[in-house]
Amino acid sequence: MRLREHGLSIAFAALFLAALIGQSVAGLFQFNQDQLSHGGSTESWLAFVTSSDFVVDVAENWQSEYLQFFLLILATIWLVQKGSPESKKPGDEGLGTDEEQLVGRHARPDSPSWAKAGGWRSALYSNSLLIVMGAIFLLSWLLQSLAGQVVYNAEQVEHHEAMVSWVQYLVSADFWNRTLQNWQSEFLAVGSMVAFSIYLRQRGSSESKPVGAPHHTSAVDAE
Repeated sequence: MRLREHGLSIAFAALFLAALIGQSVAGLFQFNQDQLSHGGSTESWLAFVTSSDFVVDVAENWQSEYLQFFLLILATIWLVQKGSPESKKPGDEGLGTDEEQLVGRHARPDSPSWAKAGGWRSALYSNSLLIVMGAIFLLSWLLQSLAGQVVYNAEQVEHHEAMVSWVQYLVSADFWNRTLQNWQSEFLAVGSMVAFSIYLRQRGSSESKPVGAPHHTSAVDAE
């Protein structure tokens, strides 16, 4: 029963690990093929997954994913989309009252302790999801830039060109090409989900309104 109650998290954790391992194996084969074609030496799996070549590819995907959720969480505080289950109802914009958010003296007996505490602890906990998502995004972006600089400089040396500093890499076309090609796809995916969910349905999914709900209503209105 306990596993069933956490099935969604477990399933995506398993999918993540399977995909990450698959990426590492496929990436290793591609890397070693490139090495052999250029007369270089091959690497072991462990050496590859700890290399900048692998880390930069992983980090640039992580930072774009967490940026997506960071912006979605932030935007849905103040912006609404009529008819989308991803949005609050028009007129409900903003942070909400303490009573609506079950904070401080309005907390329930089973509310988290920091929601009951008031003061800075409740303020921090009230924004904890956004803070953690933003922190992971920034750390992943930093890791991408550091690993990307190593990979970029290796290519520069291979072509007998000058290496660049970390700051120079941050303003380079290579860094922003890697970054923006991921950002644009995340923005498209989120925007499409918000818009499609107004008119399209998936029976049984919490990400969809009930099948018979009118287009102009949100999921909350349709209950």
